[in-house]
Amino acid sequence: MPLPDYYAILEVPTNATLTQIKRSYRRLARLYHPDLNRHASDAYIKQLNEAYDVLSDVTKRATYDVRRLEEMRQMLILEALRRQREAALREANMTWAEGFKGFVRELRKSMRDE
Repeated sequence: MPLPDYYAILEVPTNATLTQIKRSYRRLARLYHPDLNRHASDAYIKQLNEAYDVLSDVTKRATYDVRRLEEMRQMLILEALRRQREAALREANMTWAEGFKGFVRELRKSMRDE
């Protein structure tokens, strides 16, 4: 299950100070509080509270940032593996002439580099 982006929920940058986080939380809480806005959903105010709870506490924020970076790293690895697999499939479907042209192109490129 992907980690929610608390920075996006609170509309603050990842390097936001505690003052910026508090100010943004209060602004959004007034805007989306069910008592003040009848069209606001209760689920969104719960997300705001959860995001503020995590980002306002230094240790929870550090843990969240580490988990978030690890998740981003895993996504990048999976994307690289997907691209590699697609390239291998394209290569497997290559005709003899296309393969020869690619070989000559790579040979010329390596000769220029030397």
